[in-house]
Amino acid sequence: MQVIKAVCFEPVGCLAEFPAEEFNEIAASVFDVKETASTSGSEAYWQVLELMEQSGTPLTPGQTRCLEELELQAVGKAHLYEDVAPALTELKAMNMTLVIASSLSAIAVSRFLETFSLNDFFSAVWTRDRAGGVKAAPLGKAIEGTSLHPEHVMCLVDTVDGLHVAKEAGANAILMFNDYDEGKRLAMHNPTGAIVSLHELPDAIRFVAEGANAGRFNRS
Repeated sequence: MQVIKAVCFEPVGCLAEFPAEEFNEIAASVFDVKETASTSGSEAYWQVLELMEQSGTPLTPGQTRCLEELELQAVGKAHLYEDVAPALTELKAMNMTLVIASSLSAIAVSRFLETFSLNDFFSAVWTRDRAGGVKAAPLGKAIEGTSLHPEHVMCLVDTVDGLHVAKEAGANAILMFNDYDEGKRLAMHNPTGAIVSLHELPDAIRFVAEGANAGRFNRS
């Protein structure tokens, strides 16, 4: 039986809908990449993370300021999913350890949590600044901080990149269906399961604990 004891969340795309414009602007202004503009906030965000990871030189202070300012603007335009607070409340009642594992800057994550009054839900917050890197770095530190084996950790993801990062860390990955067609494509990458609403996440975790086969979890 595989018991889930902790859940890791990336705010972008998993807790809130973020705009694409600011992340596209980061790609253009900070990394001088203009041809990869995306209309999806999550895709644009992960494209920026790829550029950050591939960059061979540290960002200048000016680039860092520009990046952080644009991230703060994105946070200011983000729309929190309406089922976030009820789902997190139920997970806390299940004694789940809830952790933020994000490749956003510390200042952007702090603003996000304060704006939507979410600080009290999370026992730890890992950002790219605290973890010293993006993608796998915050997630790895978050899992390490729980003192749990990765198989007891669930990661909520909404992109193929997020799915791969979770799998590489050895954690379970629950796919968040924000777009039906995109969700069907991502489901081909064999996530542990999939949900269309955060209301379904507690039941998904119970389902995994019962040793059921991976699949889509519906809340009746």
